[in-house]
This record gives sequence, structure tokens and C-alpha cells, in this order.
Amino acid sequence: MSLKIQIIVAVIILAALVWIANMVRRQALDIRFALSWLTVGGVVLILDIFPGIMNYLVHLLGIELPVNMMFFFGFCFTLLLLFILTVKVSKQEEQLKRLTQEMALLEERIVRCQPDSSLCRKANQRKYPSGIPVCDEGHAIIRKGEARKKKDE
Repeated sequence: MSLKIQIIVAVIILAALVWIANMVRRQALDIRFALSWLTVGGVVLILDIFPGIMNYLVHLLGIELPVNMMFFFGFCFTLLLLFILTVKVSKQEEQLKRLTQEMALLEERIVRCQPDSSLCRKANQRKYPSGIPVCDEGHAIIRKGEARKKKDE
């Protein structure tokens, strides 16, 4: 690889590393995910600056061309990242399910604690865009535990 291409690649990698570090600083990217990208960027930067390391690894692993090794490692990195993100999504889905169930139980407890609970125990509750649950008879469930009759239309 020519020196001109090495310099261009090094500048692009350094710019990407600075961009990732800036995203971590602004808290737009979690450090756990940024570490993998920073590690890969650092390794690629080292391989760009010292191309002899790449040739040594290619010879050591018995791969014919250095580009084949880069594609193989890129594929392995992508699979690893995909697996990590899939695990994260699965955990978040379970958390969302648990939080939704807890919220439903708390809303039910609020309904049962109303002073006029005979009106608000029905299963057919609806919510207005304000997010306040309203019983079928039109009683809004107020956070202080009071039930108020909705204004006549």
C-alpha cells in the first residue's frame, strides 16, 4: 500500500475515533458499545501504520491475501456485535414487559383505592389523551385519591 493511501486511511480512522469519543462525551453513545468500536479502530490504525504486522499475521495464519484476513475479522466482529446487541434487546424486552405489568398492577391499585370505588372497578376503563384513566361513568382518577365527575358536554 502506498504511503499516500496509508495517510488517508490513518486520517479517516483518527477522525472516526475522535467522533466516537465525542459521542461518548456527550452521552449519545454508551461507553460499553463505544469500547468495541474504539478497540477495532485502534487495531486497524496500528495495522495501517505498521503494515508488516498484517503480513506477519497473514503468513502465521496461512491466509493467502491480507484483504481476506481483514474481511474475515470484519465478519467475525460484525457477528459478535450482532450477538451482543441481540442479548441487549432481549434483556430490554423482558424489562419492558415487567415494567408494563407492574404499571398495570399499580393502576389497578389506584382504581381500587378511590373513595367511590364501586363506580371505578369496572374492567372497561379508557384513557384520554392526557393519560388520566377514566372510568365508564366518567369519573377521572385523580392522583390524590379523589374521583371527580367529568364535566357535562
